[in-house]
Amino acid sequence: MQENLNGKLLIITAPSGAGKTSITKYLMKLFPQLAFSVSAATRAPRAHETNGVDYHFLSTEDFQQKIQNNEFIEWEMVYEGKYYGTLKSELQRIWQNNQVPVLDIDVKGAIHVQQQFPRQTLALFIEPPSIEELKKRLVRRGTETEESLQARINKAAYEISFSHSFDEVIVNDDLSRACAEAEVFVRRFLEA
Repeated sequence: MQENLNGKLLIITAPSGAGKTSITKYLMKLFPQLAFSVSAATRAPRAHETNGVDYHFLSTEDFQQKIQNNEFIEWEMVYEGKYYGTLKSELQRIWQNNQVPVLDIDVKGAIHVQQQFPRQTLALFIEPPSIEELKKRLVRRGTETEESLQARINKAAYEISFSHSFDEVIVNDDLSRACAEAEVFVRRFLEA
């Protein structure tokens, strides 16, 4: 039986360091119907990242031109001078393959997408067990300066205040349990 997945969207959002990427990767391996929506970003690629796979890395000028051309479903200046967004062309590409786009995006962007597609989205909010634990995770990553770490912690506290805006909230205090919870919600959504 060929299910019609066109138009469905799976949004996974969380404060930075809460585990959304790990949970997203778990779900991607489990459900062949899902396809990762590659976000656009103006930041420099990290050592292990590939253009077009992890992000579409764009110059600020290119990104701003795409904003002018209305090429984004959502976009944000997430940190000063750092733009992130979801290209309409990414969603179309995935829907044309009869798959469900998985948007691993920030909280503001997730709310914006939900407002545009209210009946066809499942939005999961991954919440850290505490701000203290989140700080430990970000420190272990080793990618933050003291200043950027504080900015991420402040932003995380603000983002957590919007968790009630999402369909399901998963507290990631144990990654395997959080993945199992996400799996139940996604399976129900795909079969609906």
